[in-house]
Amino acid sequence: MNKEQMNLPMEWIENIHAKNRDECAALLRLLPQGITSVARQFHRQLDGYRMSPLKNLASLAAMIGVGGIWVKDESERLALNSFKVLGGSFALYQFLRKQLNIRDRELTVTELKSEKVRAQLGDITFATATDGNHGRGVAWAAMELGFKCVVYVHERTSKPRIRAIEAYGAQVKVISGTYDDAVRMINIDAKANGWQVISDTSWEGYEDIPLWVMQGYTTLLAEAQEQLSAQGITHPTHVFVQAGVGALAASVIGYYSKLFGKDRPITIVVEPDKAACLFESARIADGKPHSVGGNLNTIMAGLACGDPSPIAWSILDHCADFFLSCPDYVAAKGMRVYGVPLHDDPFIISGESGAVTLGALMFAAETDTLADLKKKMKLDSSSQVLLINTEGNTDPELFRRIVWEGGDPVPEEFRYVPLGAS
Repeated sequence: MNKEQMNLPMEWIENIHAKNRDECAALLRLLPQGITSVARQFHRQLDGYRMSPLKNLASLAAMIGVGGIWVKDESERLALNSFKVLGGSFALYQFLRKQLNIRDRELTVTELKSEKVRAQLGDITFATATDGNHGRGVAWAAMELGFKCVVYVHERTSKPRIRAIEAYGAQVKVISGTYDDAVRMINIDAKANGWQVISDTSWEGYEDIPLWVMQGYTTLLAEAQEQLSAQGITHPTHVFVQAGVGALAASVIGYYSKLFGKDRPITIVVEPDKAACLFESARIADGKPHSVGGNLNTIMAGLACGDPSPIAWSILDHCADFFLSCPDYVAAKGMRVYGVPLHDDPFIISGESGAVTLGALMFAAETDTLADLKKKMKLDSSSQVLLINTEGNTDPELFRRIVWEGGDPVPEEFRYVPLGAS
């Protein structure tokens, strides 16, 4: 679908493979019985743990004609400004448990920090590549458990994001190229130096740790389900989730698919148009993940990934209902709407990657030329929509350029027009 020809603010694809909504075999590996409870029990032991809030944008929902907008605000997660620590920390835990050959019980964080266990484990250096938030989460978890950490970032990574990683004791190295180049380089250097890679993306022969990362993310979903239930909502009717390599999106969509089966919510994967590898994979529709090239230059740094995670794609290809490819101004609009809420709606600080789903929802609900998408998604006054604000203000300079200075403005033809205006 050509957005220039159709005058659309974003491109979309309906996933032909998800229509039958039968059981997805890949879910059995991602979500074995009880794994969410294990992950949540581990996270509850971390210093500073508490449930991130679920915020209700009731006034905005009424304005755009949906029944409810619920935002799981991960900017308040463990003072780390992002959900990513849930995956990185749980992957470290599962790796250390495997190293200790403990299979009949779970370990406590107190045990992991004990001198006896540390002596058994010896010196381990954890390593990862990141656009910012994943590296920060791994660095924090490694520091908490007493291990060294090395983090590779690509050359476009901002200084504030680098400093945030270094604040948790990690050694940071800047790599030429993109995030995907940093992933390849950390894998090479880790083998040469004996480091243990904790990556949120997979490749041939490296799948267990990315699966553990994705399992760690389900803690936020279990929390959200409790919080929605307290509002009398069994589950959301729609979930918009942002994607880079696809790990979070697969975790979210997999969780709801496993929990509700054919009654699962309608799910929408949202990507930047300059790094839309999952959208491209859905467009080709041969069941395989496909990469996109270029410099991946988008303000959505956390989503600037050209290579999909194969294990994530195996779930998304089967279970995700729609894929959206969005220009940067969609995310910028979402940031400003979160930051300047309607009367009685809560104020939310959201970074570029965190806000793109809100922008996408608003365009889908309000843009006349996207009426067909809205109809196909069954988005109406009965819809209860779940969004995840995946990050807060992780790059203050870019945040101010967008929110204060109006950077990446919405094109004139797609701007909000009040009712009754001529």
